[in-house]
Amino acid sequence: MAIKIGIGLPATIPGTSGKLILDWTRAAEQGPFSSFGIIDRLVYPNYEPLITLAAAAGITSRIRLMTTVLLAPIHKTSILAKQAASLDALSNGRLTLGLGVGAREDDFLAASAAFHDRGKRFDNQLEQMRHIWSGQPLSEQVGAIGPAPVQHGGPEVLLGGYSQAAFRRLARWGDGFLSGGVAPEMAAQLFRSVEDVWQKAGRPGKPRLVACIYYSLGPQAAEQIENYIVNYYGQAGAQMAKSFPSSPEAIRSAVQGFSNSGADELILWPCIPHLDQIKRLSDIVG
Repeated sequence: MAIKIGIGLPATIPGTSGKLILDWTRAAEQGPFSSFGIIDRLVYPNYEPLITLAAAAGITSRIRLMTTVLLAPIHKTSILAKQAASLDALSNGRLTLGLGVGAREDDFLAASAAFHDRGKRFDNQLEQMRHIWSGQPLSEQVGAIGPAPVQHGGPEVLLGGYSQAAFRRLARWGDGFLSGGVAPEMAAQLFRSVEDVWQKAGRPGKPRLVACIYYSLGPQAAEQIENYIVNYYGQAGAQMAKSFPSSPEAIRSAVQGFSNSGADELILWPCIPHLDQIKRLSDIVG
C-alpha cells in the first residue's frame, strides 16, 4: 500500500491567527491528506494541541487528528485520558494520540511537574490511561471516568523517543512509533529497532510507523524553514533546517525515502503559515 501523507497544522508558528488555523483546516480537509499533525510545547506561543484538534474536529469529517507529539508527563493523567476520550468520541474515532516524555525542563517547571522522573511517570500514565479507557473503575474509592472512546480500548497511541527504554515502553503500551525530524535513513534504522522489540515482546501483527519532517515551498522556502526552526529549536536548529525539503523535487525524494523506510504515513509540518502551502503540497503529493 502507498504511504499516506498527512499535513501539520501551523499552530506552532508564532503569530499564526486562530482564523488561519481554521481556514487551513478546512482547506486541507479537501486535499489528499490522511491526518493533521500538531506539536506540543508549553513555554512557547503555540496553540494547545487537544483544544486545537477539537476545533479541527468540529469542521471536518474525514481527516484524522494526530498529536505529534503531546508531552504526556506535563499533564494530569486522568484529565488527559478524559480529554482524549472526549475528542475521540466527538470526532467519531479519528484521534491518534502521539505521546512523548519531553526534553525541555522549562515546560515541566511551568506545569509544576517533576522533570527527572518523567520516564517512570510516563509508564504509569500509559497504564492508567488504558485502564480508564477500558471503562473500569479507577480504584476501589473512585469510579469509572468517561466518556467511552469510540475506538475500542481507547485512541490509537503512537510513542516517540529514541532510547531502548522508549522502545520497550512502546512494545508494552503503544500501537506504533512516531519518528520526528530525522532523515529517511535514520527513520529506517529506528523502525527496524521498533519492529525487533515488538516481535520479541510477542505483540501480534506489526507496529504502525509514522514519520514527521518539516517543509516549506515557494519563494525563499529554505530561508523560511531556517527562520522557524532556529526560533523553535535555537541555534542548534540551523544545521537541522538544511535537511528539510523546500522544493517539489525534495518533497518527492523525501516521500520516496520514507516509503522505502517502511513508514506507513508521513506527516509534513509546515514552516510558513500561508494557505498556499496546502495547495503547493497537494499538487506534489496528490
